[in-house]
Amino acid sequence: MKEITVISGKGGTGKTTITAALASLAQSVVFCDNDVDAADLHLLLHPEIKEQHTFEGARIASINEDECTNCGICFDHCHFDAIKIIDGQHRINPFQCEGCRLCERVCPTGAITSEVSLNNHWYVSDTRFGKLVHAKMGPGEENSGKLVAKVRERSKEIATEEHLDYIVNDGPPGIGCTAISSITGTNQILLVIEATKSGLHDAKRVIELARNFGIPTAAIINKYDLDENLSAEISTYLESESIPLIAKIPFDKMIVEAMVHGQTIVEYAPESESSNLLKEVWEELK
Repeated sequence: MKEITVISGKGGTGKTTITAALASLAQSVVFCDNDVDAADLHLLLHPEIKEQHTFEGARIASINEDECTNCGICFDHCHFDAIKIIDGQHRINPFQCEGCRLCERVCPTGAITSEVSLNNHWYVSDTRFGKLVHAKMGPGEENSGKLVAKVRERSKEIATEEHLDYIVNDGPPGIGCTAISSITGTNQILLVIEATKSGLHDAKRVIELARNFGIPTAAIINKYDLDENLSAEISTYLESESIPLIAKIPFDKMIVEAMVHGQTIVEYAPESESSNLLKEVWEELK
């Protein structure tokens, strides 16, 4: 099987819109939403959940006030300023606790314990285009990189079990933990670049990341006609980096109309310029 991951340097480039369009073109494929911190592929694919699983997040410590002697050892050792003294009692702020468990280890009375967060879930769903593996993280939750690895692992299992040819990942923006977890071991990166200064700046960082992993990368300039001079600058940069530019998608109000109707552009306007360009993109990726 071939695994293709769609990523971007920044949010708002149209990455998920393009991934959903590819979903409406692909066959023999399983889809995976790797942007677990802000998953949105399901908004266009309208999944019917078939499996639901809990993902254990970071640990959060708490103090048993009946056993605490207020010795202050935990307060002195906390590197994240998560322990506060309120009304003469040591308490842990769960929003600042990083789950390192140091306070738990240094407490002489065993008054501090920690528990894993169960506020994260991942799913296997059916969609009109095939199976989708996706997730939902609670606000402020940790270990999103591990959750990306989990949903990717399950998508590979499904592809193997059902003898599918492709896995298409909707990756996160940026170069952080989730982005690294999304591209590690993938076969092909499709980089979506917005025709803005920030779009070019952040795309350069993603390209450097992909180069470090040695993963073949192709690019799309989305909404290229917002600034055609900048699009030409992006094209020149990609050529200098030996990265194929496989499409320049114009700003298209029909794409917005399609999303309002809960459809991809290929479904909503199959003969539009954008749809025809995206058909060429999928043929190139295959």
